[in-house]
Amino acid sequence: MKDLEELNKRLSPQRRETRVVMVGNVAIGGRNPVRIQSMTNTDTMNTGLTCDQVVRLVAEGCELVRITAPDVAAAYNLQNIKTELAKRNCFVPLIADIHFNPKAAEVAAAIVDKVRINPGNYTDRNRGKMDYTDEQYNAELEKIKERLKPLIEICKEHNTAIRIGTNHGSLSERVVSRYGNTPYAMAVSAYEFAKICHSLGFDNLVLSQKSSNVKVMVASTRMLCEMLDKEGLNYPIHLGVTEAGDGQDGRIKSAVGIGGMLAIGIGDTIRVSLTEKPENEILIAKDILQASGDRIYKAEFVSCPSCGRTKYNIEEALAKVKAECSHLVGVKIGVMGCIVNGPGEMADAHYGYVGAGDKKVNLYRSKDLVHSNIDEDLAIEKLKEMIKEDGNWKDKLDIIK
Repeated sequence: MKDLEELNKRLSPQRRETRVVMVGNVAIGGRNPVRIQSMTNTDTMNTGLTCDQVVRLVAEGCELVRITAPDVAAAYNLQNIKTELAKRNCFVPLIADIHFNPKAAEVAAAIVDKVRINPGNYTDRNRGKMDYTDEQYNAELEKIKERLKPLIEICKEHNTAIRIGTNHGSLSERVVSRYGNTPYAMAVSAYEFAKICHSLGFDNLVLSQKSSNVKVMVASTRMLCEMLDKEGLNYPIHLGVTEAGDGQDGRIKSAVGIGGMLAIGIGDTIRVSLTEKPENEILIAKDILQASGDRIYKAEFVSCPSCGRTKYNIEEALAKVKAECSHLVGVKIGVMGCIVNGPGEMADAHYGYVGAGDKKVNLYRSKDLVHSNIDEDLAIEKLKEMIKEDGNWKDKLDIIK
């Protein structure tokens, strides 16, 4: 087996090619791993509680942390948070979340590693419904460009990245008046801001399309990527289903939206949005990345639901194999009910544990049958011997160390 770092760099050959954007000491895009991020839900003015939560997020595996800065005072306090985190030996990149307040963005941009702005309400304020002529529409874009210039200059000076984060629920009236409240309108909203930043000589950008509707999120993200790629603007993409909810609902919705995009090669950083404590988001993000094959954190098990052909207790067998092998990061094991579909369905597994009937088990190394008709009571130890022969075994105590 390759080492863990190599496994984490394993990417789908279809992954969309992007430029690399540095956010502090973390590289997003290119051939870097898909990064995991989350957001604090504490009062930004409460430095202690916010730092406590950031530290917990990092301990769970979060690689970038976003903190809201709704006003200038909160933006200035990001420096106190950054200083306190440094005292705790925590240097995770920080992202300021900005919606309505350009001044807060400008203050934050000199402190944190990335600023997130929402093109639907950052400078493009709603002025009531109206039909824009082409001249009026373009004039508004010019106004937005002028309002963005101060932020861009600060970001250039401090090597601060920007995420242009469109939300389905907060599109500007200007965009909606022309394109409707549609996935296409979302894509246009981000694309326009990206083009403005590019025209100002600033390409340190990450873009996102957030919606609580999975289909809207997927459609708008795909449209945005098509727009960008046609212009050669290969910016990294942040993925997430906003307001996904909690519990199983939130996890499934996030997995469908984020995983669906990763499966077609789109996505460079992700955030799972749950109505729970932020720390809970990190494990789900890891599970999504493991399932999509974009990052490897643990052993993986392929197992069938069983049918009438299964002549042994596959649930017990799977539990035994997991109990002995779940700590083997990067190892993929198939536990199958019979030899009819088992060897084929687990073809990309490193090892196979397949029921052969009458309390017998066949053991495979990849597609090759190594041991046949092994007594079920002996099969687990035989499997472990195979893994050890290949140099892929580690004792649990060594993993803990």
